[in-house]
Amino acid sequence: MRFVLLAFALFYAAPVAAQTAIPCGWQARADAIVEPWAENTATFANGAVRVALLDTIEPAASAAYLLITHPPLDEVGGRTCTVIGLDDDLGCAAIFFNELEAGYDAKVGLTFTVPAIIYLPEQSFQNSALLSIAVNQSTGDVIVTQALGDE
Repeated sequence: MRFVLLAFALFYAAPVAAQTAIPCGWQARADAIVEPWAENTATFANGAVRVALLDTIEPAASAAYLLITHPPLDEVGGRTCTVIGLDDDLGCAAIFFNELEAGYDAKVGLTFTVPAIIYLPEQSFQNSALLSIAVNQSTGDVIVTQALGDE
């Protein structure tokens, strides 16, 4: 009986996978930027940082990603390109780009918050989340955290 209770507790105590920042890959295509572009892209830091909402169509339940281009620049002047998603194959079920907020903290860098819905198909788990993204323009580091909603 104790083993069953322990197994049950461990199963339900397992952490929910968090969103992560990955180098741009197959998701970062121009045709994946959600139309109209004027409503689903934004620039910050005097144009040095651009954020765009992506819809990769598949997987249908987790096709929403954020694309962020940012300093530091490479040797030919191109910006660093980062995609925010669960991993290389899964994004979010939805990202509410119209609620994207930006701020600056000298200790952390340029910060963004945006509400989203995450879906983990293998766990049949869906929940609202607030994504927090910190972009360090000096190092190129992008750190993502998420806070799950109360449902």
